[in-house]
This record gives sequence, C-alpha cells and structure tokens, in this order.
Amino acid sequence: MGHLLSRPSPHPAILEYKGGADSSTETLADKRPGSTIDELSLLTRAKGHYWYPVDGKKVLDGCGGAGVACIGHGRQDVIKVAMAQMKAFSYVSYAHFKTAPVQALSDWLIASTRGRMQKVYIMCSGSEAVEAALKMSREYFVWKGEPQRVNFITRWESYHGTTIGSLSASGHVVRRGPFEPMLLSQFHRISSCNPYRQRLEGESDAEFVARKIQELEDTFQRLGPTTVAAVILEPTVGAALGCVPAVPGYLSAMKLVCERHGALMIFDEVMCGMGRTGTLHAWEQEQTVPDLQTIAKGFSGGYQPASALLVGETIAEVMRQDEKAFTHGHTYQNHPVVAATALKVQQIIQDEKLLSNVRTQGRLLERLLEERLGSHPNVGNIRGRGLFWGIEFVKDRKTKEPFDPALQISHQIFRVALKDFRVLVYHGQGCAGGGRGDHIMVMPAYNITGRLVEEIVERVASAVEEVFR
Repeated sequence: MGHLLSRPSPHPAILEYKGGADSSTETLADKRPGSTIDELSLLTRAKGHYWYPVDGKKVLDGCGGAGVACIGHGRQDVIKVAMAQMKAFSYVSYAHFKTAPVQALSDWLIASTRGRMQKVYIMCSGSEAVEAALKMSREYFVWKGEPQRVNFITRWESYHGTTIGSLSASGHVVRRGPFEPMLLSQFHRISSCNPYRQRLEGESDAEFVARKIQELEDTFQRLGPTTVAAVILEPTVGAALGCVPAVPGYLSAMKLVCERHGALMIFDEVMCGMGRTGTLHAWEQEQTVPDLQTIAKGFSGGYQPASALLVGETIAEVMRQDEKAFTHGHTYQNHPVVAATALKVQQIIQDEKLLSNVRTQGRLLERLLEERLGSHPNVGNIRGRGLFWGIEFVKDRKTKEPFDPALQISHQIFRVALKDFRVLVYHGQGCAGGGRGDHIMVMPAYNITGRLVEEIVERVASAVEEVFR
C-alpha cells in the first residue's frame, strides 16, 4: 500500500506524502517543527506501555513522548504520593518555607552522586534548568571577581531549550532560525562529536578526540581563555542528533581543557540522564563530573513537570564560604508536589532495579534494530546507549548524503508508524548538519519487557520499509 507518490526526482522512491483517507491537503512543506498538526488524535487515557486515542486502536509507546515516560503510564503508587502531598499542601513559595519533599529529594539527589554534586534547585522544565545553569555560571565568576567571563562555548547540532538563553546555547539550526536576531552573541559553537559523519578514514577514537580537543582549545584561544565562563554539552545528544553518545575519552578531555583555563563544565542531561542511557547520571559512564548538571524528562516520568539544576563542589564551596545566594528564582521552584512525585519515581526505579533492565533491554533493542534495519539501503546509522536509540536515514549509504529536508522523511516515518503500525516514535531533523538529516528515536520505558522490545522493533521496521517502498 505505498505512502509515497512518484514524480521526477534524483531519488524517485522518496517523494511527496500521500495521506490516508482522512488526510487533508497539507503538504510536507507545511509540516515544519512547531507547526500545528491538525490530525493529532484526541487521547482518552494511557496505561502501562500504551496510549489509548479516541480514534483507532491502542498505540504502543516506543518513545515515552520525548523520552519522558520512563516507568510507563498510570502508576497508582505514584499518583497516590502526588495526591497525598496535595492534600497536605499543594504549593508554597520557595522563598517562604522549606518543605520535607524538597529536602528529601535534594538529599537523595546529592547522595546519588556520592556527594559530587552538593546543591539542588528543583524546577519544572529542562529549559528552566539550563537557563539557571547558564546564569549560575555567570554569577559564580561575578562572585570570584572575574566579571570578564561572559562567553560560553557550545556545539552545533545540540539542543538545550526554548528560552532565549537556552536557545542561544543550542546549535539546532531549524529551531534557532526564526529567533536568530534575538539570540545572544556570547555563545560560540564548535562542532559536535559525531563519529558517523566526522571520523576520518582509519582514525582511532584517540585521534578523533584529539582533533575535537584541539578545536576546543583553539576556540578558547580565539575568545581569550579568561573570557570563557563555561562549556555546555550533552553527554549523549538527544533530539538534535538522534542519540549520539560521546566517543570514549571525549568528555574527560573536554573537562581537562575547561579546568586548565578556569572555565566551568555544564552537562545537559535533560534527555540522556536519570537512567535513560543505563546509569542514573550519564557522566558516571566516563567518571567525568561536571560543575553543573541539568536533569528533567525521566526525572519524574511525566507524572509532574520536573527538572533540576545540580551544583558541583567548586561552586557550592564558594557559596558556602562567601555566603553567596544565587540571584534566581521561579514561581514554581521547589514545588512540593513535583518533589514528592519525582522522588517516588526515582525510588521505583531503584527498588525495581530498572537501571539493570535498561541495560539488558537496551542491548536487545540494539541487536534487533541492527538485525532488522542495519542493512536497509536508506538506514545510514543506528546509534545509542541504554534505552536511547536513534536511526538516521540517508539517500545514499555510501556517500551518507541526507535527503532534501522538504521531504520530511522522519515525519513520514513517524506518521506511518503511528497510523498504520500503531507505535509512537520521536522524529527529528538536522542530524547531518545545517538543518539537513532525518532521524527517529526509540526510547521505551525502563520497565519494558523483551517481548515488547521485539514488538516495537518489528512495528518500527515495518513502518520504515513501508515509507521507502
């Protein structure tokens, strides 16, 4: 039953989308990030690993929204904790009272890092947490008497959030596009760490990392080392690159450059952290501790809008010794219901040993994706870690040439997977650089079973085959 119309093209199989009987006349060019998609189904409920829209059969959740629903949907034990806190008190300003839920969650988070992170600020979104990290980086150097440190080094094909500050830090061309004239000039980008597209023939990991580190060093020197406040990066890049982990040795080498020049290192673990890649904190995989860390998404599993900024020893010690307070705050900062809910979700992950399951089912997911799609002529790369896997699509496997962005290949696969194979995946563009490149991401819940992993892969692979037929 193909989903692509034919027309003259260098690649005649990939053309304009032909919708089903209920589709509108909307073209692929209309389906830009941020546009209204009028065919979204009305959701009635969600339970376990399934969504239940009002129209059609249940949908298997292969991505948890944006990698958020990490313990599945409808957990009554989480709902009871949230309700109990609301009955006690649902809101209090962080500036007026301390609360037991916030204190308990903060203590738990600090303990989870074995004391390497020493202060916690609870917020509601990843963008808020990143914005706070950028501001704290700046204020730290004001406290230290180094007000000239106003520059930040970030990477292309990155995504850090929707606020002006966090979007300024981002290197996602399409998401930045409409707002470029408003974005801050103190953010300077280096290349991403993407071995699929950047590794030279015969180049080892060490050689690849050395090139990346030289680029970072050159950027410090160009800006003036004493003007740089921080480097911000995602240990495994999510939406902007489609689950690309850092090459071994990269994170520790980047941190050493920062330390040499007195700058801070910020790890944005909004998407890849809190267990998604197999360890609670992504930095544990290379034992490279950041100065500031942001978390969100899997933090509360979607049961409340939760994020946090974790502050490392270097900054926390200055705050203690000099009695400094962060000039920052949000109305819903340190929200007690958010804190109680997030702590319960993390206790479930711990008590049910779900991080072990993430690693086990992640290995199965990797193997099945490779077996089912690894030789597909339009699958260029399958990459990821834990239950965080991306599939990049190319026009030509040998040259790695991406498709014309106007074709919206990743959106086509998302749509066919949802409508015809009843599985939800996350889709994105820009992974090849300059706004080009299509990928989808598979990010099931941490308590997924092997049988459901097999089912997700079969449905996703069938959708890919259908689109490229």
